[in-house]
Amino acid sequence: MDIEIDLSKSVDENAALYFEKSKEARKKIEGLNKALHLAEVKASQRDQLNAQKEIIKQQKKEKDKISKKWFYPFRWFFTSDNLLVVGGRDAIGNEQIVKNKMKKNDIYFHAEVFGAPHCFIQAPEKFEGEVFVAPENSMHEAASFAATFSKAWEEVRPIADVYSVKPEQVSKSAKSGESMGTGAFMIYGERNWFKKTPLSCAIGYFPRERKLMCAPLSAIKFHCKNFYELKQGAKSKESIARDLKVLFEKKGLFFEVDEFVSSLPNGEFELK
Repeated sequence: MDIEIDLSKSVDENAALYFEKSKEARKKIEGLNKALHLAEVKASQRDQLNAQKEIIKQQKKEKDKISKKWFYPFRWFFTSDNLLVVGGRDAIGNEQIVKNKMKKNDIYFHAEVFGAPHCFIQAPEKFEGEVFVAPENSMHEAASFAATFSKAWEEVRPIADVYSVKPEQVSKSAKSGESMGTGAFMIYGERNWFKKTPLSCAIGYFPRERKLMCAPLSAIKFHCKNFYELKQGAKSKESIARDLKVLFEKKGLFFEVDEFVSSLPNGEFELK
């Protein structure tokens, strides 16, 4: 490499001049390296964002492939014995549950709490025309579900009394002079009680349905690899939903905040 020497300057002055030029060159190189690193970081972040969007897109495609099940508009879960439990979300839903969805072989559940949902364990088709007796574990999970989605959670009550009866014991026929409003029913005959049933709430990704499922912890543990247990706390449902969204995204599972809100009982929460 040729080096130009200014003959009007001394050797030391020429050396100092080239030293200053070399410092300026190093600064430019450092600046270029920083700019290159920043560009690489931005490109990496962009790639990650695009990858995340692609995952969400694919998950939505997978969800669209699944036909909408009749129980999706209601509250629902599958017990650790793989039995479907369905409950109403509101008065209209409760009316539909009892009058249109519950069959004679199913098992009806209700918490002894004002505003509790009407629920039932669906008898498998093979029991059509026969008396269906659900496993004890499923009975207790259904009772816990009925209690958790009642106002007991909102009122920060740790337990609630729940009962089960046969569908024919649930009637719209009221006592003389009384009328039954939407979602209200009379229960006749002996009840099978589940006294002081503990409330239990966990939410997880249920691969079989490719949906979030909120249910007693034992059922969620059985069906879901990715889940979180919740307890009564001080965070609003919307706030805990946002927290859960972030936690599930870290596991590569993407859901809208509304999907979490829709799955949870009414009340306030903390992660357990």
